[in-house]
Amino acid sequence: MADEVQNVEGAPEAAPTTDGQAPRRGRGGGGGRDGGRGGRDGGRGRRDDRRPRDDDGGEELIEKLVHINRVSKTVKGGKRFGFAALVVVGDGKGRAGFGHGKAREVPEAISKATAAAKKSMIRVPLRDGRTLHHDGLGHFGAGMVTVRSAPAGTGIIAGGPMRAVFESLGVADVVTKSNGTSNPYNMIRATFEALGEQTSPKSVAQRRGKKVSDLIKRGGASDRAAEAEAAAVTE
Repeated sequence: MADEVQNVEGAPEAAPTTDGQAPRRGRGGGGGRDGGRGGRDGGRGRRDDRRPRDDDGGEELIEKLVHINRVSKTVKGGKRFGFAALVVVGDGKGRAGFGHGKAREVPEAISKATAAAKKSMIRVPLRDGRTLHHDGLGHFGAGMVTVRSAPAGTGIIAGGPMRAVFESLGVADVVTKSNGTSNPYNMIRATFEALGEQTSPKSVAQRRGKKVSDLIKRGGASDRAAEAEAAAVTE
């Protein structure tokens, strides 16, 4: 009776090993304590790998790093540093967005800000694909900016954070002025506030139920000039 193996629970008996040791009856079949719970960390890694690396489907985007701020926190062992990044992205064809991210390292903060900027992109109608349709005023906090359309050959007359916005947007001719604070965060938000109010003759004509040539004709242009200019309007 001592040599017989009793099966109390009714489970099939484990086959004896060749080295004479008692057979192991593990709960997970994964080979040990860590193997039984096997896939927690590995499962997280696989989910991260399945995330799309480019949310825009491989579209080429212009990324501009506007500002990096370093902050420190005094702890028991010394100082703990953190970084905040402000990034502007655009496709150079009338779409742009901004975002900011915080992390312990600069590259991680920039990647977070870039991802946030891609999610907040807006479309701005451009005249002839180079300038704005009309003047605009943006206000946020203590920052106030003025944007004006300009003739061909003017260039981007803007400084600091505002230049990064128009370069990523694809604007070639524009005149801007910033009044008030020089905080890059407020300047960027005020600039996008002004760009968000931009409208095109095509959208105004659709809203009023008229033709684009009728709107241009009211500005004093002749019938032939109004029709030619209306035919050149793409958005």
